[in-house]
Amino acid sequence: MTGKTILVADDESHILSVVSLKLRNAGFRVVTARNGREALEAAQHEHPDLIITDYHMPELSGIELCRALKQEPATANIPAIMLTACGYSLEPHDTENSGILCMLSKPFSPRQLLAMVNEVLHVAAA
Repeated sequence: MTGKTILVADDESHILSVVSLKLRNAGFRVVTARNGREALEAAQHEHPDLIITDYHMPELSGIELCRALKQEPATANIPAIMLTACGYSLEPHDTENSGILCMLSKPFSPRQLLAMVNEVLHVAAA
């Protein structure tokens, strides 16, 4: 077990399921949310080591979620990976003050996501 907790937020149940399974199989504790508001509450309660969030979600977008977390001292240092629709990219001003360290376009390989998770957690621990 890694001892690390990851919050996965996505309104697409199949993405939530696949990502959660891959992370649990790799030894992570996984907390899930189906919309931005639920993710914000989960992050405030759980203080995860990493957030993986979809960009387009009901109630709060992934960007709004990450920016809200940056405003609170208890959650300000949580790194995030943003999942986006294929071909969609974020501009630097979109991710300013958000904690988003990298982006991954859907569809993606679960193996690719796991490699990115390990890299982000390694960098965050350094």
